Amino acid sequence: MLENAETMFDNLDLMLKKLKKKSYEENMRQFLWKNQHYFQEMTDHMDAAQEKDKAAGEIAAALGDCVENQFGKGEKKKISSRMQADINFFMIYYIFPSILKTEHEDCRLIADTICAEWNRRFKDSAIGYTDYDSLYESFREKIFGIF
Repeated sequence: MLENAETMFDNLDLMLKKLKKKSYEENMRQFLWKNQHYFQEMTDHMDAAQEKDKAAGEIAAALGDCVENQFGKGEKKKISSRMQADINFFMIYYIFPSILKTEHEDCRLIADTICAEWNRRFKDSAIGYTDYDSLYESFREKIFGIF
């Protein structure tokens, strides 16, 4: 499940750098173009499952494994606090909105289960999620009209 999904995080630094409304829109467009098949795989897995909670747990565990394998160091797959914070932001800005964009009947169950897994698995990572439109609207191009 989600084989090679760690590639979703390939441009993490660039996609979080100087994030503004216009760059977020473009980043998300490119992210979805490159990674849509992973989100399709998630929803297909849910469609095929008789036990939805179990299937969502499998998705969450697979995604957590991908992150640990990609960013973890040493035998215990420890992730630095700084890197974990960046990964958490990436999850909030890109992964969760992409899951919700599927508009699948189980997309909220998938997102809730990933959040629970994340909070359990990763230290200081009590994350939440929202949809793309809410995030997009929260960006401002100018701060107090100065920039």
